[in-house]
Amino acid sequence: MKLPELSKTEYGLVGHPLGHSYSKKLFNAKGINYENFDLAELDAAALYRLLLLNPQLKGFNVTLPYKQAIIPFLDNLDEVAARAEAVNAVKVRRDADGRLLGLDGYNTDVEGFRQSVEPFVTATKPCKALILGTGGASKAVAVALDSLGVEHRFVSRGKRGADTLGYSELTKELMAEHLLIVNTTPLGTYPDTSGCAPIPYEYITAAHRCFDLVYNPAVTEFMRRCAEQGAQVKNGEEMLRRQAMAAYRIWTNKDIQLI
Repeated sequence: MKLPELSKTEYGLVGHPLGHSYSKKLFNAKGINYENFDLAELDAAALYRLLLLNPQLKGFNVTLPYKQAIIPFLDNLDEVAARAEAVNAVKVRRDADGRLLGLDGYNTDVEGFRQSVEPFVTATKPCKALILGTGGASKAVAVALDSLGVEHRFVSRGKRGADTLGYSELTKELMAEHLLIVNTTPLGTYPDTSGCAPIPYEYITAAHRCFDLVYNPAVTEFMRRCAEQGAQVKNGEEMLRRQAMAAYRIWTNKDIQLI
């Protein structure tokens, strides 16, 4: 039986689907051996196969829908990742002979988002935020906003807790009170670019700052509708680049310029 050919890939991205992602393009442009690992499901067998067939893998990013699902397979969890309850960067530890020693999980989305959203926070002080969505990315946004001293509430279509509103509960008064709106849902991501969170866009004003973690397309339906109301808008590309820089620093102890 012919054995599968082993890859020399050093870094990569785990998720599904990955057609929208710019990560490979960013790293490859810097001459870094980075590949997409599109896994239809993430379980112990899939992760073992990934590590077995890529014996030179030193680290990988994690994107939807696996930022939380990856956690049970990790040996160590960074403090920030533990607070965010999500991982988007994994460091692969090996010995001098290449044998696997362990997998360490980090969350660099927190750093990437905090640096990217800070100008919006400064412009809207005193600032309160609505976080659209309750998935893995929303937790990282919440941790970053906490570090910036920004009060926030989650908004969700599904099951809700005490600190989470339903979209139908967003009144004119609530929208006026929360001048920073952050979309953490995948709605509007390529190729289904027509989707957007069902907030009352008619209550968005020129005083609002609206941030979409989606970066493909560059102008999402959420951004377009908010901009039509006079709000300043921003997509997630700078966040992507900043979190990638932080991840590379974790993997290599070296800096890379992606901005």
